Amino acid sequence: MLNRRILRVKAFQNLYAYDQCKSSNFNLAKDRIKDAFQPDLNSMEVQDKNLLKKEAAIATDLFVSNLNNDILDTKDFSQPKIINAVKDALNFFRQSNTKDYEFLIKNMVSSAERLPQLYLYAIKLLLAFSDHVAGETARKKKFSGDKVSVTLGEMNMAKNVLLDKIRHSKEFDAACTRNQVDLEELELEIKEWFRDYVKPLEEYQAYIALSTPSADEDFEIADTILKKVIFQNEVILNFFSEKDMNWTENKSIVRSLASKVLKNVKSHLDETGEVLPEIALNWEEDKEFFQNIFNLTIQNDDQNRKLIAKKTENWDIERIAQTDKIILSMALTEMQNFPSIPTKVSINEYIDISKTYSTPKSKQFVNGLLDVMSKELTDKGLIRKSGRGLLDNK
Repeated sequence: MLNRRILRVKAFQNLYAYDQCKSSNFNLAKDRIKDAFQPDLNSMEVQDKNLLKKEAAIATDLFVSNLNNDILDTKDFSQPKIINAVKDALNFFRQSNTKDYEFLIKNMVSSAERLPQLYLYAIKLLLAFSDHVAGETARKKKFSGDKVSVTLGEMNMAKNVLLDKIRHSKEFDAACTRNQVDLEELELEIKEWFRDYVKPLEEYQAYIALSTPSADEDFEIADTILKKVIFQNEVILNFFSEKDMNWTENKSIVRSLASKVLKNVKSHLDETGEVLPEIALNWEEDKEFFQNIFNLTIQNDDQNRKLIAKKTENWDIERIAQTDKIILSMALTEMQNFPSIPTKVSINEYIDISKTYSTPKSKQFVNGLLDVMSKELTDKGLIRKSGRGLLDNK
């Protein structure tokens, strides 16, 4: 299905979304407390605004101090209005978090399962542009009679050796059928997209000026159209966003997978057989890993952040980038809960995620902290590896 690096990225994106949801729910819960202590404009009694403000502050402090408590600690405050406001805010906060969690865990799996369909659509569009050129050329020849109506270079896209190999790949055809990838209903749009966005490209005009393009030049134009047209043009991007509600988050992954197809074809051009990159693994096993890294990071987040805080005493934990805190928490969770994954593999994977999804200085920060913490946790017996995971611990 998908390699684990992609699944880690997807889990990271959803953990970040969950963190944002929790932050929003926290503020909404505090607003509920604030609203509960607004003056009653319908009351005939005199409203003590200073007292209400003081009670709201007490209730807010109680709410914050009880966020992780199973039993409400009232700290000797007994006013029913305060206690009820705190209970209401806590219930709202927890129920909202549960609702957001359930949505994200369900959505992230379906979103990951949709990724192959999306990158196959991108490759299918390249083939559609190639087929369009072939069709247009054939029509020109048909209606021109004995006149020369087509230059040699105009056929380059139709004869592109990389796209031709994909077009005749049984593996690609089977993957498109399995993932229900079909562009028949877009025949008119493909014609317009080629005319408006591909043909005017400076790189495309240079390409059709070649009499016999090399395989490298065939690769370059396909990759250029992929990056500059399919994954950059808003009209075409709308097609993908209609297919996937998580398109904003998935776009970079899908683009990477589509590029990987072209690179794989280029490197195996003279070989028979496979054209798709090796991203197929045991999905049931990988889905379990995917769900577990998400769930266990949430379950162990408070503990992980305490560990991080101890190692960053000279830093204000609140000033560390939110993305870094999530990446570090994920890495600590993986190192301690997945014994078959070598510690070095986990560290390298999360360093790579930090390079793409966090701040410019995150790579060094994450690398240094995880290196120190992994050694300490191993010495304490909190990181124990077995099987393949022992490879880097000898």
